[in-house]
Amino acid sequence: MRDKYGIAQDPYCYPSSQTLRNKLGIQEDDQLEKAERLLTAISAEQIEFEPPPYDLAYLRRIHAALFSDLYDWAGQLRTVAISKQDTRFCQPEFMERQAAQVFQRIEAADWYEQMSRDELIVSVTNEYSELNVAHPFRDGNGRAQRILFEHIVYNAGYDISWWAVEPDQWLDANIATYHCNLRPLTAIFGRCIGARLT
Repeated sequence: MRDKYGIAQDPYCYPSSQTLRNKLGIQEDDQLEKAERLLTAISAEQIEFEPPPYDLAYLRRIHAALFSDLYDWAGQLRTVAISKQDTRFCQPEFMERQAAQVFQRIEAADWYEQMSRDELIVSVTNEYSELNVAHPFRDGNGRAQRILFEHIVYNAGYDISWWAVEPDQWLDANIATYHCNLRPLTAIFGRCIGARLT
C-alpha cells in the first residue's frame, strides 16, 4: 500500500496504513487531519516573529513548534523520498543544499528589505516555489513554509494574510510552479501581501 506521497511501507506510517505514526495514537487519516489542523492552529499562534538571518535551522524550529505535540520527527529532515501526484520532491541527500541555496539568495537580496511590493511578490514567489521543491519534512511543509515567509515578508516591511486563499487554489498553484508556471502562485502572493507596514 502506498501513502499519499507514493511511499510503500513508509516507516513514518503505521504498518499497512497510510496514517502517520503520532503521539496521540490516532490511526485514521481523517481524525488525524482534524487533530493536526486544531493543534497546529493553536501552535502557530504561539510562534513569534524573529528578524533574520533565516535558514534551514530556523524553518526546522518552526516545524518543530507546529508539530511537536503530534510527531516525534517534528523539525527533523525526512529520510525517505517522496512525491505527490506527479510532483517529485528533492531526494533527502540533496534537501539541505537546495534549501541553503534558497536562503543564500534571500540573504544576498538583503532579506528583501529594500524591495517594492511588486518586486517582493515576484521574489517571494520564486523562492517559495524553490524551497517547496526541497520539501524537507515528511509532512507539514506548507504550513511551516508559510510561517517562514510571513516572517520574511514582515521583516521586509509588508503585511501578509492568507485568508484570501482557498486550499485547492494553493495546492494547484504549487503544483503549477513545479511545471515552471509561476503565474498562479504569483497571483496568490499578490492577493496575500498587503501594504507596507507603518
